[in-house]
Amino acid sequence: MRCFRPKSSKAAGEEDRTAAVVKTQQPRQNQQVSGDVLRGGEAESHQARIMMPDDANIMGNVHGGTILKMIEEAGGIVCTRHCNTQSGDRCVAVLVRVEKTEFLAPVFIGELVHVSAEITYASKHSLEIQVKVMAENILTGAKKPANKAALWYVPCSMQNADKIIEVPPIKYASAEEEEEGKKRYEAQKKEREETKARIEEVMPPTPNPELHTVSSSQSSLIQLMGPSDCMLHDYVRGGTIMKLMDEVAGIVAARHCNTNIVTASVDAINFHRKVKKGCVVTVTGRLTFVSNRSIEIEVLVDAASMEEKEKYRAVSAFFTFISLDKDNKPLPVPPLKIEGEEEQRRFDEGNARYLQNKAKRLAAKERRQ
Repeated sequence: MRCFRPKSSKAAGEEDRTAAVVKTQQPRQNQQVSGDVLRGGEAESHQARIMMPDDANIMGNVHGGTILKMIEEAGGIVCTRHCNTQSGDRCVAVLVRVEKTEFLAPVFIGELVHVSAEITYASKHSLEIQVKVMAENILTGAKKPANKAALWYVPCSMQNADKIIEVPPIKYASAEEEEEGKKRYEAQKKEREETKARIEEVMPPTPNPELHTVSSSQSSLIQLMGPSDCMLHDYVRGGTIMKLMDEVAGIVAARHCNTNIVTASVDAINFHRKVKKGCVVTVTGRLTFVSNRSIEIEVLVDAASMEEKEKYRAVSAFFTFISLDKDNKPLPVPPLKIEGEEEQRRFDEGNARYLQNKAKRLAAKERRQ
């Protein structure tokens, strides 16, 4: 959820309300449909869309969840196209993980958002996609980087959604590039397994909570997943769920800060289990850590079918927000009042993530210099 005030907007009633362009580079004519081996740069997807008022929050700035949804769509397109260049079962790519995502600049109503996705690594049953988001002021032509992310997908058979298809190989520019991709694959696989082992129940907030406690800002959203939320085989799109998660995290941040707030980053989003059409999802956000200028919110998604009614953990992630004044300048964040050992444990873990991410940003800044 992003809360900057827009600088410009398109006039109401224009015929070109939304513009969407999706293009994916096809295999060359002299390539065979079966057995193609594409270079990473040849397996690309590009899409663009004008940001409209219904993409924005009440403060007039485009939702972070809207951008996350566009990122997931672009990644899904390039993965699905690539995995169907071979003979055998037709398949569709399913999102299983989003690496740490940085929101580099706000996106305003009326800007044209360009999303480009490229396959950068392929294992036997999964693909890594690097996505870049640019925002363009169509009046001046000025462009700015708005977001970057890395996503992991697996191709699932159209005949049997539980069957994972083998991924066609891609060519790498060098052996080092392939080796680096393999390291990223092993690291994310290990972290996904560790996250599954840490799944815990969501405790309801205490009645009449004290201000600036976890319970005072904890929020939940319940929604029935319908056909428009789903992909080709009746499973809910990852982008749809991420948009809901961003909305709930934004509510938690606003309740704690009582100010204008903006998404700064999203830690790794892990999709533990698929969500099927007709399921009821419960998206819960709760504060885990607060520094002087940022707050971390854990967002958990539980799902249950209408027939079985037994909930299971579908998705989990950590969102980071900052508080802003009326001029979009950072404000101090109210400290979090800890109640109990569990909240203290989550706070300490959040502090460790905060320090780790801070060290990574400083290291990246030194490399650029």
